[in-house]
Amino acid sequence: MKLFKRITDWERALRNSYDVDLSTPENRRRAHIYNLWFDHAVLRKVWTNFYPVAPGVYRSNQPTHERFERLKQMGIKTVLNLRGAAGAAHYLVEEESCRRLGLTLVSVNLMARQAAPRHDILRLIRAFREIEKPFVMHCKSGADRAGFASAIYLMEIEGRPVAEARKMLGVKYIHFKWSRTGVLDYILDRYEARQAETGIGFEDWIATEYDAARMQADYLANNKPIF
Repeated sequence: MKLFKRITDWERALRNSYDVDLSTPENRRRAHIYNLWFDHAVLRKVWTNFYPVAPGVYRSNQPTHERFERLKQMGIKTVLNLRGAAGAAHYLVEEESCRRLGLTLVSVNLMARQAAPRHDILRLIRAFREIEKPFVMHCKSGADRAGFASAIYLMEIEGRPVAEARKMLGVKYIHFKWSRTGVLDYILDRYEARQAETGIGFEDWIATEYDAARMQADYLANNKPIF
């Protein structure tokens, strides 16, 4: 146990030593290494998890600069980052890419492995109403947070039923509901049941009834995620 902790502490320290800002040439080199290997951008050079959600709305994993260039060429105007705006290297590089290309970058923090706080979900819905289309939303892998956000977009902006929206969370997108990210499916299940009882809209349900801590506790009490 002590050996495992020592290894994980070493890995975390190594990761953090490369997760730096872009203020110097050396920092930029280390940030590039962090993005490529620790944040797995090497995979996202060829694997995009890019799909349409609705007219003028797309979902994706974290784009590289080259992919941001292609998004710009296809007419994308806004990038909705679901990973938050903290000073991590992946965000700083994204912010620089969007600035250079004239893309509007909007950041909202969502969680994948636990129920997101109410204010984050409401902020996401407000962003959907305000940002300019065409836009692409992304998280790291484009599987969980992007899927949950896409489902919310379909329900709240497009007026689609939960049964249709939940298809945004599926194995096709590398989302596995038997993992801890299954809490996202559970939220939709609980909303669907409540909507059937009262007809309440998703945004109103989040604003007046949803409790993230209780949702997470109920999910774990009724499910046994395998990883």
